[in-house]
Amino acid sequence: MTLLSLFKNSQQNTLNTLISGSDTFLNDYLAKSYLQEEQFSDYERVMVDCETDGLDNLIAALTESSLFSQKKVLTVKNPFFLTAKVPQKYHKQVEQLQNIFENSSQLDDVVIMVASYEKLDRRKKITKIITQNFNVVEAQVKPYELKKVVRGLITSEKYQITDDALKLLLERSDQVLDTVLSNYNKLKMAAIDQKITTALVEKNTDLSLAQNIFAILEVALRKNYQEALTRLDNQLHNGNSPVQLLAVFENQIEFILVVKVLQSRGRSEAEIVRELGVHPFRVKVALRNNIGLQKLEKLLQEAIKLDFNYKNGQYRSENFLRLFILSV
Repeated sequence: MTLLSLFKNSQQNTLNTLISGSDTFLNDYLAKSYLQEEQFSDYERVMVDCETDGLDNLIAALTESSLFSQKKVLTVKNPFFLTAKVPQKYHKQVEQLQNIFENSSQLDDVVIMVASYEKLDRRKKITKIITQNFNVVEAQVKPYELKKVVRGLITSEKYQITDDALKLLLERSDQVLDTVLSNYNKLKMAAIDQKITTALVEKNTDLSLAQNIFAILEVALRKNYQEALTRLDNQLHNGNSPVQLLAVFENQIEFILVVKVLQSRGRSEAEIVRELGVHPFRVKVALRNNIGLQKLEKLLQEAIKLDFNYKNGQYRSENFLRLFILSV
């Protein structure tokens, strides 16, 4: 199983591939993985970034023979000609590319196109040509698909991970795929016999910023202010700015408040997950918090007020954050 097979493919038997989706980190990870497949082991590697190298260089790379008289695999980054906003000055080059891709089956080389955009302009002729002649991989992961995709990715790379280790990896990555992949790369280097255990995850991944902020809130709500302030100071010493930390506090409090409001209206845990479109774990953690709605509303109002005053220059040090923690 290849990593690309974890996602929707339009023509799996076609080597020329368009990886489409807004997540640059994921797209690059998939492109790199595809390049490393055995079928391309003897190919020359060439990369063209359309934004920095220009379309003339792309056309040259597509039409010129390899210097080493061997087939090449060409990675095309930032193919802006597939989007809605393409300056008129590129009209001639786009027409040339259309002619090349219309006859892509005759190319000796393999093209891997990485289009990290919110959406492509599928009305354009060149986009239609490429989607007809390439295997289009839609690199999209919905929150509820994250665990399945990550497990599939790890398995496809011939690593093993326990259920508890996977759960901890996702937790420490805030259920964010880019962070999961970044942490997973660290674990691959540290894994013995390609086995990823809970102990390995604990040792080689840090608590995320959101997790650290949530931990500060939890201990403050238990009136353990000394530990809460120590944790806060650690975050400040790690280079996180006061306004950044306050923004995460706001986000965490607001999310818990929304979940609690929905629960008070009779929504089940599964219904809240669907309504908010978030990972189930975030909802589960929010629901197990015992803080009341009135207290949450008060904390959120205070956080918003502090944010406004800080940005308007009323506070000159981090002490306002410490006072906020003591008011929890």
